[in-house]
Amino acid sequence: MSLAATLDPLRAANRISGRLCYRHRVVSLDGCDPTTSCGLTIRVDGRLEPTMRCDLFVVVAAFNVFEHATAALMQAVNLAARQASFVGGIEAGPWILALAGLLDGRAATTHWEDLEEYAVKFPGVQTKADRWVFDGRFVTTGGAAPALDFLLSLIQARQGRKLSLDVASLYVYDGMRTGSQRQPAVSLGRLARQEPRLAAAIKMMESHIEAPLTIATIARRIGTSRRTLETLFVKRAEISPAAFYMSLRLDAARRLIVDSDLSVADAAVRSGFSSSAALSRSFKRRFGHSPRQARRASL
Repeated sequence: MSLAATLDPLRAANRISGRLCYRHRVVSLDGCDPTTSCGLTIRVDGRLEPTMRCDLFVVVAAFNVFEHATAALMQAVNLAARQASFVGGIEAGPWILALAGLLDGRAATTHWEDLEEYAVKFPGVQTKADRWVFDGRFVTTGGAAPALDFLLSLIQARQGRKLSLDVASLYVYDGMRTGSQRQPAVSLGRLARQEPRLAAAIKMMESHIEAPLTIATIARRIGTSRRTLETLFVKRAEISPAAFYMSLRLDAARRLIVDSDLSVADAAVRSGFSSSAALSRSFKRRFGHSPRQARRASL
């Protein structure tokens, strides 16, 4: 989806405008067709030619970044970035750019699942939870929808707002977002319009994973009573606010266990648990196995 969100708006801009606004090539390091995690093979136009000049050089990446981040790739990315007017990283692409040393001293984002690990891995990068971040000639996005937002913004800047809106309408997409909007861990959809108090409570929970708030505190901050908030959650989400909050924290803990090399104790701290034992008990109740078993199964 991230690749399509990056490429198809360019095709759509050409089609709707009736002229060649954009040309693009899809390349891989060795010229071979890569296979995505869902089993779809992507037909590439050829091998990456790092010395070729271009307006925008974009790295699209997803899982297993460290397996692919070879010295040859880092060298090629560095060289290609020097030949480009602008450089982009989509979803896990910001990891490649940071590993190549291109984002030191700059602001960047990545997919919301990996933001904490990214910030720890790259202390020289100002990690933001924004949907997409533009800093100098570098742009990074948090996934497929933010990539689409960025491309629509690019089209608006170069060809005007009308063409950008016409492209968005092709995808029945009316949710164009600015880069500075925070990436949500929970997709709220129409809930934010139908019940803004519940949406506000969920956003507050998302932003207080490591140091959880009490349900009473959350209710007070959004201007309602604890009882009212509990009623809203049961009615709209069919779960209590405490159980919903615990689910968010356990999901965060599982991502840290499976996708990083943090210890279980550190993952417990990052997800708001008092100890690794407390995390393990809740983790096993939720997922049916221990954090260490989850890590072994992911290797």
